[in-house]
Amino acid sequence: MSPPPRTAQRCFAMRPFTLWKEVATAYLAPALTAGLGGFLSGQPELTRAAFTSIGATSALAACIVGAWLHRRGRPRRWTASAPRPVLTLGLAITAAGIAGLAGWFGSDWLPSHTPVPDAGWLERLRIDLPMSASLATAIVTWRWHGTTSRQQA
Repeated sequence: MSPPPRTAQRCFAMRPFTLWKEVATAYLAPALTAGLGGFLSGQPELTRAAFTSIGATSALAACIVGAWLHRRGRPRRWTASAPRPVLTLGLAITAAGIAGLAGWFGSDWLPSHTPVPDAGWLERLRIDLPMSASLATAIVTWRWHGTTSRQQA
């Protein structure tokens, strides 16, 4: 008996890209892990941030990037043909840059130009937003590209 062809081994059943599941996972995974870490280490500000700035930023980034990539179920030609690591890294860096600007805006500009008080949680935005956005973007992009390349094969 001969071993199965290599192509048969690679064509395992992979679940299709479903945006709402990706967004839910992008919220729950970092929120629960950071929340548990904050609870166990006695850092209540981390626990609060886990379910607000960390989880919400991850979900928003996953929603925006996933919707852009999945665009009516048909991928853009260049996103589907780009090497998976290059596309993932490029989008993650872009998301981190945009979220970093939003974190800077939230932590510096808001207290000096609006009635929002200069609270400690605003300082967390400089780290929470770019980190959450880049990780969620990288994971969603990696998963999306994997399902897209399998559908085209």
